[in-house]
Amino acid sequence: MTRLFHVSDVHFGREDVAAIEWFGRRVAEEQPDAIVMTGDLTMRARASEFAAAGKWLESLGRPVTVEVGNHDLPYFNPLARLVAPYRRYKTIERMIEKPLDLKGVGVVPLKTTARAQFRLNWSKGNVSIRALRKSLALVEAVPKGDLVFVAAHHPLIEAGTQASSRTRRGREALAALATAGAHAVLTGHVHDPFDIAHDVGGRTVRLIGAGTLSERVRSQPPSFNEIRIDGATFQTIARFMGEPDVAL
Repeated sequence: MTRLFHVSDVHFGREDVAAIEWFGRRVAEEQPDAIVMTGDLTMRARASEFAAAGKWLESLGRPVTVEVGNHDLPYFNPLARLVAPYRRYKTIERMIEKPLDLKGVGVVPLKTTARAQFRLNWSKGNVSIRALRKSLALVEAVPKGDLVFVAAHHPLIEAGTQASSRTRRGREALAALATAGAHAVLTGHVHDPFDIAHDVGGRTVRLIGAGTLSERVRSQPPSFNEIRIDGATFQTIARFMGEPDVAL
């Protein structure tokens, strides 16, 4: 059995210290095969926040791949946001979209953040044509018979959570990914866990969202997902701090 820990929205700068320590203990004791981090490592994309986030990820001692979230883009510096949005990410650059060596599973990145959008709330999701083409090529390159997990920050379609993603071209992206062979899309952003199966053109694709390890909880306490993979099947377990685990 392959076990992934799917974590998201730690928001260093507003992290829940008890929650990240709890997650670290779970990693140390259970030794998952890999960790998938689906964005918003930081609160305001400050260099100090990235340094703390990088130190924490390295301390886990497991293979890690990281997606970029909207909070990981410069917030108070519009010029930096447009010209050099990922400069402060250099402390963890080698972890961004890092391929994972997992038997029977391919993890494919999909960028859903944008430097600017023609709407006031730029925190919401956006799938560009270029980003989707890149991800589709990676999906098609996964060996036949392997599971394909797409990792993104924003849910591609709404999951009925308290917070929303309103991802532009998300539904079209989901249809294209399903056609290409994706089995699940792993996301964050809304701070509550879910695992919802969608029928897309006769194929079942699961949208899996992780909670948060920050102080910015919504309807659920701090949590992460454990994904247990057994051959061609997989199960999602929401692991809550201080509360029983829940099979989603």
